[in-house]
Amino acid sequence: MQRQLIKHVLTRRDFGATVTVAGWVRTRRDSKAGFSFVEINDGSSLASLQVIADGGLPNYQADVLRLSTGAAVVVTGTLVESPGAGQPVELRAAEITVHGHADPESYPIQKKQITYERLREIAHLRPRTNTFGAVARVRNALAFATHRFFQERDFLYLHAPIITASDAEGAGQMFRVSILDPGAPPRDERGEIDWAEDFFGRPTFLTVSGQLEAETYACALDRVYTFGPTFRAENSNTRRHLAEFWMIEPEMAFADLADDADLAEDYVRYLCRYTLDHCPADLAFFDQRVQPGLVAMLEGVAGSTFHRLTYTEAVAILEKAGAAFEFPVGWGTELQSEHERYLTETVFDRPVIVTDFPFDVKAFYMRRNDDGRTVAAMDVLVPGIGEIVGGSQREERLEVLLDSARRKGLDLDLYWWYADLRRYGTVPHAGFGLGFERLVQFCTGMQNIRDVVAFPRTPRNAEF
Repeated sequence: MQRQLIKHVLTRRDFGATVTVAGWVRTRRDSKAGFSFVEINDGSSLASLQVIADGGLPNYQADVLRLSTGAAVVVTGTLVESPGAGQPVELRAAEITVHGHADPESYPIQKKQITYERLREIAHLRPRTNTFGAVARVRNALAFATHRFFQERDFLYLHAPIITASDAEGAGQMFRVSILDPGAPPRDERGEIDWAEDFFGRPTFLTVSGQLEAETYACALDRVYTFGPTFRAENSNTRRHLAEFWMIEPEMAFADLADDADLAEDYVRYLCRYTLDHCPADLAFFDQRVQPGLVAMLEGVAGSTFHRLTYTEAVAILEKAGAAFEFPVGWGTELQSEHERYLTETVFDRPVIVTDFPFDVKAFYMRRNDDGRTVAAMDVLVPGIGEIVGGSQREERLEVLLDSARRKGLDLDLYWWYADLRRYGTVPHAGFGLGFERLVQFCTGMQNIRDVVAFPRTPRNAEF
């Protein structure tokens, strides 16, 4: 018989039907009347299914009474109405096959509280907990909603390269990709490493962004988006940073900063609404166990109009706030998470879009404003997280782009192809990037970014 997912079985009311399910045991309780209650979960939903195992089963003594948390089973039985208040249906087992027992003495996930720190040490098993199963389902829903949002708006999905020779952000925090022997690399006549002998014949790295490549396709196909892994060799151990994370980066031709901000606002609202509609049980769990008020906050974002103000206006508000910020505020400095959260949670009580940042704190590709001091950039800030989207109108004027690159100290020879977009049919265009893990943090209330990705990559941590 074809196996059914537990989330579907829990909605059925055709009592008397024969059903087959499979999953992992959460608990087993034995009755003095000669039968057992076995709770199993297959990860398809937060809720588990209760199975009634009668003592007359052929393997009751040998297998069923040995079942403990973590054991893997397949159960075929009859769907019956549950007399208890916990769930509407349960399964009266006719056959239980045990595929793998889990030693209760050594299995690290039991029916007790386990810290997130401990669960990171056993990341291969933590998806079996309620919290991390719920994180995975919400993450899945957000990924699907992302594709649906952009496909509905005629964006083409682009696979940007993972290995690149250019630093899109100009920060230099990149992981090198090389096949050279680190103990005895080839040397040139100056005694330096001869990268011409490497696989690609030049220094190459893991990408920090697919934006530059996406721009090339937007300048031919009007609108595209990338959704893939990016990497930063940043020695940061905060709850907001990962060395490997996923980015969503749309690019639009014939678009300016206002179009970019409109798209970002629509996208964030869409994701909140989709998650509320498709993951209600998981969000209720996070609201109860992780971040009280989460559902109300997401509802607020989904139904709000984001407040817009310039960086200069934001700094003026923060300077007059009288709040005890850890990082000083002043024109020309970057806004920190505490400043961003103050704007969204205290000043405006809703998401905020800050625009027109100082040239000195932003990337070379952002369009310079007429004042010469600022660029047409924008950040979308949300409660609880701060910045969740960063974007800009891209600099379409060749000479201005080259001047910006020189002032940022970039090697123009590496960006010849990027400059060509301005030589041949240049066009105003804009785009943004959204860190997917921060989005998942926002929608689940999880406090540490290491807990919203399957296997976090952080400094000195690549265990799995």
